[in-house]
Amino acid sequence: MQITRSWREQRVMLKSRFSVLSDADFEFEDGQKESMMEKLSVKLKKTRSELELLFAELQTY
Repeated sequence: MQITRSWREQRVMLKSRFSVLSDADFEFEDGQKESMMEKLSVKLKKTRSELELLFAELQTY
């Protein structure tokens, strides 16, 4: 997947699409991205594969 949008843009897009998300849901320390993705997966009730597709989709807007 080619990243064309900044993390900030992706975060804003996801928060507008899923009202249950907050800034705190996107916080992670270096090396802890996997933990954040797991939290997002649970909160959005999506599998890891579905999340990856969602992030890929954000690159096309």
